[in-house]
Amino acid sequence: MTISNPPFIPENAPFSAEQRSWLNGFLAGMYSSQGEVGTNESDLSERKQVTILWGSQTGNSEGLAKKVAKTLKAIGCAPTVVDMGEYDASKLKDEESLLIITSTYGEGEPPDNAARFHAWLMNGEAPKLDSLRYSVLALGDTNYPDFCKCGIEFDARLKDLGATPITPRVDCDVDYEDPFMGWLSAVETSLGNGSEPKESEKVAVSETIRYGKKNPFPAKLISNDNLNGEGSAKHTRHVAFSLEGSGLSYEAGDALAVLPVNDSGYVAELMAAAELDKAEMVAVPGCDEPVILEVALTQYMNVTSLTSKIVKAYATLSGNERVKALAADRTAFKEYVWGREFIDLILEEPYRFSSGQELVDLLPKLSPRLYSISSSPRKHENEVQLTVGVVRYKTHGRNRKGVCSNYLAELDGSSETRIYFHHTKSFKLPQDGNVPIIMVGPGTGIAPFRAFLEERLTTGAKGDSWLIFGDQHEATDFLYQNQLESYLEDGTLDRLDTAWSRDQAEKVYVQDRMRENGAELYSWLEKGARFYVCGDASRMAKDVDAALCELIAEHGKRSEEDAKAYVDSLKKEKRYLRDVY
Repeated sequence: MTISNPPFIPENAPFSAEQRSWLNGFLAGMYSSQGEVGTNESDLSERKQVTILWGSQTGNSEGLAKKVAKTLKAIGCAPTVVDMGEYDASKLKDEESLLIITSTYGEGEPPDNAARFHAWLMNGEAPKLDSLRYSVLALGDTNYPDFCKCGIEFDARLKDLGATPITPRVDCDVDYEDPFMGWLSAVETSLGNGSEPKESEKVAVSETIRYGKKNPFPAKLISNDNLNGEGSAKHTRHVAFSLEGSGLSYEAGDALAVLPVNDSGYVAELMAAAELDKAEMVAVPGCDEPVILEVALTQYMNVTSLTSKIVKAYATLSGNERVKALAADRTAFKEYVWGREFIDLILEEPYRFSSGQELVDLLPKLSPRLYSISSSPRKHENEVQLTVGVVRYKTHGRNRKGVCSNYLAELDGSSETRIYFHHTKSFKLPQDGNVPIIMVGPGTGIAPFRAFLEERLTTGAKGDSWLIFGDQHEATDFLYQNQLESYLEDGTLDRLDTAWSRDQAEKVYVQDRMRENGAELYSWLEKGARFYVCGDASRMAKDVDAALCELIAEHGKRSEEDAKAYVDSLKKEKRYLRDVY
């Protein structure tokens, strides 16, 4: 027998409201368990529907979106988590509550999976959204000038279209856990019905493990070798760390987070310019006990970056009119900070700090740096390897050094380095080893592809592999040449095309090799190949993307618009994957 609706205890029954609610739930659940139409899902149609869109290049936003969904479900909402690249934009006008969690990469660009939705929202096709309530969590890195730009643009555009913020946008730096929890708490309060989630349902931002982001592993150095030949204009290191005793694991395609320390000479010059006592005790965020200023500036604080936030704070402290003008003019600020570091500001516009604590309070925390892993754990047990381009240059009369790349370059066997893994969600080899892969990675962009090839060798994958690699000179910059040539001989690598930009009068880049071999590349794509790109986001990745569209149009006999749609479909199907920075 089927009953269309389960019985309910009427309001005039001799029970308290709490008893009546419990009995109604019990009866609804009983009938539901017997196959009745009634359900005890708190009447799903009446639960607050919340759509959570995530845009991510490395997986952080996706992970946070799932944590948000778990929290909202526990307080009586009905959340739906959607990859922004798979979201049907026509549904936006019917949404009631929307949460956007997105990162920014390159020069303020949206992540790959967010690009299509971002472009649609920003153009004139998006409808008015007067009934929409929303909030944005933006992930970024204050080391870059366009900090959280993608999230900021989403927020501004939704407001322009008439949507109402549930809570103010929150912009997160690399250490996003605390601001994320603050944003989540505000969203929970706004969307919740006043109920407290059960203790078992409360979300923790990070799991309790022995070693990880909250407790980095002190790894011992195994080797640190120069990969470039004599006379090269570049300095590239192959750095290997032991994972013995860490309990940590990774997969090919993942990244390693390295916590560097600042250059001691730079720190000494900074303290001298600021006229501060290096032995002064100061409080540092995240440290339970005070530390001396020299240690704070060497190990804990970002002492090189010159961000908009720092310039504005320095202007307030110093009262300097020129610095105030720089802080107020975005164009002038960008022109000034190009090629400069924090010490330039102090030397050019001096301010006498009242204490070391005042200086520390002005600076952001020293963030970990992510490096694409260049080894397969199947080939190198209890070991992780990196391919690091060492950054050294001269601007405004000063020699500059990349903080982490030089820290790694100068490591020796006596020191330990704090590390943890950043697991990527999509930049992985296909589970089916028969799927062909095309890898485009100039310079240190070869790192994950070396790992991919090692992985395919150890697993016996049969799918074809094609690597397009480039650098300045074949004689001095052919990274991992012997290994790659051995892979060609044994069939691990089916095709290798190289582009040496300085070996002839006319420069040749990886995108040029793509165009030259466009017919073959297109045929691989038509056979189901995955297309991977790793390296510089601002120039190389854009040029590769343009070349890909062009060769698809030419050899697929498609219009420019259809070729772009083809590329978009590759991205949506997770067949066009990028690890760009």
